[in-house]
Amino acid sequence: MGSVLLVNGGNYLYNLLLGRIMGPEAFAEAALLVTLLLVLSFMGMTFQLTCAKFGVLFAGAQWDAFKTKIYKQALWFGGLTGLLIVVFAKQLQQLFNTESYSMFVLFGLGVPFYFFMSINRGTFQGHLDFKKLSITYQTEMWSRLLITMALLIWIPMNPGLLVAIGIFLSFLLGLFPSTFKGFSFKTKDVLTPENSKKVSTFILLTAGYELTQIIINNSDVLMVKHYFDSLNAGLYATLALIGRVVYFVAWMFVMLLLPTVVKKKKEGQATTPILFKYVTYIGILSSCIVIVCYLFPDLIIGLMFGEAYISVSGLLWKYALVTSLFAISNVFAYYFLSLDHYVPVVLSGILGLSQVFLIAFFHDSLEMVVQMQLIAMIGLLVTQIVYFVYKNELGKKIIQK
Repeated sequence: MGSVLLVNGGNYLYNLLLGRIMGPEAFAEAALLVTLLLVLSFMGMTFQLTCAKFGVLFAGAQWDAFKTKIYKQALWFGGLTGLLIVVFAKQLQQLFNTESYSMFVLFGLGVPFYFFMSINRGTFQGHLDFKKLSITYQTEMWSRLLITMALLIWIPMNPGLLVAIGIFLSFLLGLFPSTFKGFSFKTKDVLTPENSKKVSTFILLTAGYELTQIIINNSDVLMVKHYFDSLNAGLYATLALIGRVVYFVAWMFVMLLLPTVVKKKKEGQATTPILFKYVTYIGILSSCIVIVCYLFPDLIIGLMFGEAYISVSGLLWKYALVTSLFAISNVFAYYFLSLDHYVPVVLSGILGLSQVFLIAFFHDSLEMVVQMQLIAMIGLLVTQIVYFVYKNELGKKIIQK
């Protein structure tokens, strides 16, 4: 948890420095790449969570067979995703109104390395090897921060391209430490049909859920970049960055939640107390952050980004509330995924798409964009709570019978 806090702090410093060095309009391009990085991280999280779960359940030959299968899938999916980004780089440039398409090309080349890095992390997480898990997060964060800042200060090139170079190199350095030792694509071990079905089902449904995370957590920044000019897009990007501190804080608890719930279920122990504990933690932290953002918006934005961004300070607490609701909903969703309950995936998908449609139809101002998200996130949290109560009451009735 200490390492995750440090990594999130380093990532925040990275974004703060980008915002201060570039100014609102140029920062809009850097924020676009950072948002694409967040999109990529949610895709990589599918592989990480799969390795985390089955790292608890599998051992011996079945674990070796699983690793071979998951690395092959990462190579195939990462290669295809990266290729699509490279091929459609010019179209992405036109879609998001950027100065250069080269930054998309470089970003696409790094995608396969990111998925391999995600598998490493999932393996460490499932085996509770938090020391190595911490190191891989630290190497990625510090390399991206230091390399990008050095490039921006000393090399007079397109800032977006320099940011892309820093991200690409951080993917490579984030592979340390790795789980490649003793690994081979030519292993003779194969998963049993039952285990293979479990893995495939979990990957597909988790990928579906992670897709909803991409939509909910990043569609607003991308859509604002499309609908608004560079100045407003840059202002909104800083608003989103500060407000999302709630989600980053919540994620350190989610990382501990999944393997703990899987282990408790495997041992036949109650899992509900774990859910309540983490919801309480995140609820208290989120409330504190929202209150601070409500009381001191000008001070926060002024200190973090400067006076050029102060015009959006009135929206800060509202955006923090949006991400708080999303973070608490996420705890419920990952809890259900740990127990192989997949209805929340569908529910999140529906609410995620509703957010996109609301913003698409109602985007006259940045404030309206935030309000549409608030409506969607209230609906998502209420839906998750209703589903939890339903499943809990159903379980009690089954036990009584």
